[in-house]
Amino acid sequence: MASVKLILRQHQTDKAGHSPLYLRVIKDRKTKFITTGVKLLPNEWDEAKQKIKKNHPNSARMNAFLSQQVADAEGQVADLERKKKSVSAKKLKEAIKGKDRTNFFTYAYDRCEKIKGTLSLRTQMNYKRYTEKFEKFAGTKELDFEDITVTMLKDYANYCSTTLKNSNTSVHYSLLILSIMFKEAIREEIIPANVYPFASVKVKKEKGTRLFLNQQQLEQFRSYKITTEGKGEICRDMFLFSVFGGGLRFGDVMELQWKSFNEVENRITKTIRKTGRQHSFKLGETALGILRKYKTPLSKADDLVFPLIADKERYFADIRYQYTETERNGHIANWHLRSIGKAIGLPFTLSFHLSRHTFATNALNNGMRIEHVSKLLDHTDIGITQIYAKIISEELDKAVDQYIK
Repeated sequence: MASVKLILRQHQTDKAGHSPLYLRVIKDRKTKFITTGVKLLPNEWDEAKQKIKKNHPNSARMNAFLSQQVADAEGQVADLERKKKSVSAKKLKEAIKGKDRTNFFTYAYDRCEKIKGTLSLRTQMNYKRYTEKFEKFAGTKELDFEDITVTMLKDYANYCSTTLKNSNTSVHYSLLILSIMFKEAIREEIIPANVYPFASVKVKKEKGTRLFLNQQQLEQFRSYKITTEGKGEICRDMFLFSVFGGGLRFGDVMELQWKSFNEVENRITKTIRKTGRQHSFKLGETALGILRKYKTPLSKADDLVFPLIADKERYFADIRYQYTETERNGHIANWHLRSIGKAIGLPFTLSFHLSRHTFATNALNNGMRIEHVSKLLDHTDIGITQIYAKIISEELDKAVDQYIK
């Protein structure tokens, strides 16, 4: 005979001190847990009486809800044991939960595999990473779509913010990936639309700020003497090449080969990784000077301009290796850039992507037409480029306020 009991699992306590309440089913010394969707403080639960104490603000209503869950579970157990002489704890759990319930993580990880080839590897890996992040918070893979309630999602958002110290933007995307899984499952008619819990859980992204190096900061950056060993000088040269070479993103600079450079026309022509479009633009003297620094009589067309990638042949043949190598070298580059930025006293954390912002603001400050800047940045919409024009306008307003009285 199977037993059904409510158990407060205090080893899964969240940051606020709440623990999840589960239905525990024991059959033939095998134990299975089924979430009730309820979380309590330890002093709100009476283990002996199997009831929520009166110090909980909704104790009467919640106790009625839990009593019904226990009664339903016991009814399912009795029915199944009556029909079958031998029934496992797993089968009892499935019967209590109902056939229409679908494991969230089984679906989510399967979805991560299915989107291979339809989305970029980076996007696919992010889907998986954010799913793993939620699994770590949940503390179990035994979680159905119906178990993910508004309360649980709010607890998760709080966990991301307070425990993991995530920004609002990171919390927003952590929830967004989960909501995408729900929407896809609803679209495929795997779960009903009424289980979607995200309408009541909103975390706004932080307003983006386009940071960049002004002329004085850029000169300090260029003239800073690097004394540490390693790839600091290469990373700085790559950053400067982006600043003076069309604002290319890190991955595009890192994989730049000599065959992409036309020495006669002083022109770079390559396929941009993010957009998949071929991009061609002429280089100015500063960018050309950086290329000359790395060009030797032994340089071949297929050689990389900046020697960062460990295995060039594998990089261009294996998309997964390409992703991990970009991530690895991106971390290295940003570490060196942060160190330089800190040494020269920048009021913000320097990262490679700021080279793109610096190129755009520098070009607009020097009078380049916004359409041309947009073309060089390979923007699909000039409205994106206009953000930089707004920055220039704001900087001009500050200058007027400061110097014109």
